[in-house]
Amino acid sequence: MIQGTGSDVGKSLLVAGLARAFVNRGLRVAPFKPQNMSNNAAVTDDGGEIGRAQALQARAARISPTIDLNPILLKPQGKNGAQIIVRGKIYGQAQAKEYQGWKAQLLPIVMESFHRLKSEYDLIIVEGAGSAAEINLRVNDIANMGFAQQARCPVILVGDIDRGGVIAQLVGCKAVLDAPDLALVEGFIVNKFRGDASLFQDGMEFIASKTGWRSFGLLPFFDAASNLPAEDAFSLRKSQPGSQDGLVIAVPMLPHIANFDDFDPLKLEPGVKLVFVPPGEPLPHMANLIILPGSKATIADLAALRANGWDIDLYAHARRGGMIYGVCGGYQMLGRRISDPNGVEGSPSDVAGLALLEIETILTENKTLLHCSGRWLNTDTLIKGYEMHVGETSGADCLRPVISYEQGRVDGASVSNGRISGAYLHGIFSNDEFRRLFLQQLNHQGSGLDYEEIIEKTLDGLAAHCEAHIDIDGLWKIAR
Repeated sequence: MIQGTGSDVGKSLLVAGLARAFVNRGLRVAPFKPQNMSNNAAVTDDGGEIGRAQALQARAARISPTIDLNPILLKPQGKNGAQIIVRGKIYGQAQAKEYQGWKAQLLPIVMESFHRLKSEYDLIIVEGAGSAAEINLRVNDIANMGFAQQARCPVILVGDIDRGGVIAQLVGCKAVLDAPDLALVEGFIVNKFRGDASLFQDGMEFIASKTGWRSFGLLPFFDAASNLPAEDAFSLRKSQPGSQDGLVIAVPMLPHIANFDDFDPLKLEPGVKLVFVPPGEPLPHMANLIILPGSKATIADLAALRANGWDIDLYAHARRGGMIYGVCGGYQMLGRRISDPNGVEGSPSDVAGLALLEIETILTENKTLLHCSGRWLNTDTLIKGYEMHVGETSGADCLRPVISYEQGRVDGASVSNGRISGAYLHGIFSNDEFRRLFLQQLNHQGSGLDYEEIIEKTLDGLAAHCEAHIDIDGLWKIAR
């Protein structure tokens, strides 16, 4: 089990790299995260949803993503607490304190998934959540040491040197963990190192002497990690706008932004500047395209959009003839109304939308989770992706859908000149031919970029990176 001294220390990426490294050695490997908290989710092959990071780890392990890989998923909804996903389906909503009382009843479900994987694979690489040192959450814990005790699996602690204080991180964990939990810790890894490794040799030795733990490696910063889908919106806040040359695509950073990896292929396109606009800053007037992203709390995020003045920026962009596209929740916001009669997102409500599309949406209690393939109607281009939403949308502009699926369904809506449109389909920009033709509408010629090949090469590079700097043989020897 890979646990961390804190959030964002690189656990998810490390599990992906180790999974691909062990698979390359001929083992059958499964990633596993007992409890995740993320609004970046993926649809599984068995019809549920799991954290996006576990879907990437499954790809690294060359297996199909299933609900067993992440049996508990928490999707934050702001003041409404979090939506609790259990084995891929909505289980309920809970505030943080209330959820603590649920964990005892969720542990058997977690262990059921774990044991099912254990019977099918040679090696399971488990990822913890947050920090192993959160002793205030230790009672009934299912995410870190509580799970490790139930599964009796050895633990490797990962510290992040890039944020500073890694020696204190690791030594501090040793100081606060109790004896039974400490007995499970086999060693540590220092992650995200930059510079001359010899200059931190004394630091590694000090950590080992103070903790009694074995070092499994000093892992240099992996620059190509930015090619891979990020799990947390925290990573968006760290990205800084660069040159304004070329095609500018702007995405407002809504408080409950979800599935923002939709835009990763655009980020990698040469000649395209993808800008995630933080709260308090205007949408750039030079943007060629503004995309409203998916949201875990559409009505709340629509209010936040207005509070930031982004609605004014959108109307000005539309008057200039600029293109606007909405994905899932962003698509719903573009309509005239959003109704939530059953209180799916909180208290029952009915709010005015942006009225840029002649559509209306009613949020429903049933959640659509589908892998989809079909055609983008404007260019008759084959596409595939997934749907993950609550709500049914209808209206006059739905008579001009943007996608036709193989199953005979249509999706989306557009204005008559096509400059404003939207649809429920996620993952659409991962389709290379579609992306090239879509960008051509914005006078960008496209680059021939093969997005899926980039992901595969990056995972192979990550595995090689782990092999070069981590004691992989030592990890295999301690696996029980």
